[in-house]
Amino acid sequence: MKYVFAAALSVLSFSSNSPDQFPQAEISNGLIHARIFLPDNKEGYYRGSRFDWAGVIPDLVYKGHTYFGQWFEKYSPTLHDAITGPVEAFSPVGYDDAKTGETFLKIGIGTVTKPEESKYAFANPYQIVNAGTWKIKRKEDQISFLQTLADKEYSYEYKKTIQLIKGQPEMVLLHTLKNTGKKIIETDVYNHNFFVMDKQPIGPDFIVKLPFKPTSESDGGVFGKFQDNNIVFLKELENNEHLFYRAVQGFSESVRDYEIRIENHKTGAAVKITCDQPLSKLVFWSAPKTVCPEPYIRFKINPGETFNWKIFYQFYLCDSL
Repeated sequence: MKYVFAAALSVLSFSSNSPDQFPQAEISNGLIHARIFLPDNKEGYYRGSRFDWAGVIPDLVYKGHTYFGQWFEKYSPTLHDAITGPVEAFSPVGYDDAKTGETFLKIGIGTVTKPEESKYAFANPYQIVNAGTWKIKRKEDQISFLQTLADKEYSYEYKKTIQLIKGQPEMVLLHTLKNTGKKIIETDVYNHNFFVMDKQPIGPDFIVKLPFKPTSESDGGVFGKFQDNNIVFLKELENNEHLFYRAVQGFSESVRDYEIRIENHKTGAAVKITCDQPLSKLVFWSAPKTVCPEPYIRFKINPGETFNWKIFYQFYLCDSL
């Protein structure tokens, strides 16, 4: 199946490389059209050691508005943040117990080697030792990824499905993680949500709405501030400028507080993000071309047990300022 995207669709630039060269698929429910890069050990668009390889979305269009695209300047398949879309990252498992030269676990990637270093750094290009196997199933309005990893320390089955809901402007990320090994898997996972909405520069035209009054020990300075239940931008971000809150506080243990709205009041593009699990942490980061609320959830899976969670994206149009 092949869909023609709107003329406003973002196009990734890779110097001598073309985005069409990477394994990919397209899905649609008639309202939303999305293109997805597929995990592949040798030819995949993303082969880094930070983010889950499943579900990298370079393009998503709803009513002529685009929501994802390239926000970075340089591309390499192993560069930790050369990635697009609502991508997820699991914190390392077994890192502290591993000695230099031994392996630890990155779910959605596999087992990686621990180098000689004082602490884990997500930007480091860790060597992937065992990436497991990936199986992919496609339908017109959804695509599923199944990673199976069998290793001496940790083993699991990880399934992620991107589903577009019939007749609705909604996308759901469905996750199932089964611990098939002998050790407990305890970690957290967050979604970086690299929104690039209609290619608009990030600034006062954008607003991020929360269901609680946010606070933080860090200060947005001249770039942004908290206003009532919102995060607002005070200026258009320029090169090397970032609005960053390391830990946004104010949420409760209720799943109702996992609700984040991003609205572009210049073009009208907007999205609401919810989850069936409560927040364990919330980080906010924004660069000149992308706005990124980063909600975390935490889990503990005993051997033989399974953990499931869902993240919902409802796309809509908002009023212009």
